Amino acid sequence: MRIDVIIDSVCPWCYIGKRRLEQTLALRPHLNPEIRWHPFLLNPEMPSGGTDRTMHLIKKFGSEQRVGRVYGAIADAGLSVEIDFAFDMIRRTPNSVDSHRVIALAQEQGCGTEMVEALFSAYFMHGEDIGDHRVLVRLAEDCGIEPRLTEALLLSDDGITGIYDENSHTHRFGINGVPAYIFNDNWVISGAQEPQVLARMFDAAAVSDNAA
Repeated sequence: MRIDVIIDSVCPWCYIGKRRLEQTLALRPHLNPEIRWHPFLLNPEMPSGGTDRTMHLIKKFGSEQRVGRVYGAIADAGLSVEIDFAFDMIRRTPNSVDSHRVIALAQEQGCGTEMVEALFSAYFMHGEDIGDHRVLVRLAEDCGIEPRLTEALLLSDDGITGIYDENSHTHRFGINGVPAYIFNDNWVISGAQEPQVLARMFDAAAVSDNAA
């Protein structure tokens, strides 16, 4: 079984969705799916250096009060999967392209899922700027990737066009929100679904595997 998970590293619902996927895996311990992570850009026009988070969110949601309501609800949802969001520690909304490039590198090195968790944790629980190359190199090293590999990647343009192309392909495929999950290139479901919902998708994909 293969599960392709489409995320943006600056999306709090994607972090919640990752944790709910892990809960689903615990409900189906006999399954051992291959999980691949794919990029989605919530802010494709974001400047390379990112922007002030408060101003960005007010522009997006219309008022500071509405931002507070939206992120209060997200914080409550996070607690249900043991994520203690520290939104007040986040000063900048980064451009997420480089973090997606590092995820791709990590997948080549066999630690893609660990890298995704490291990015989410650094950004959402510790307020780190995951657009900062120094932060990305350190997080990748913590996942077992030699710093020279991450540094060389980030000093180059390798993979940038591919990130934008994959984002465009995802939209053409009809996926306009994340997280999204694709099971065996066949079944698609979007949103940070509850484990019971994801488990039904697991079961359908498992039946497909057995029938193949």
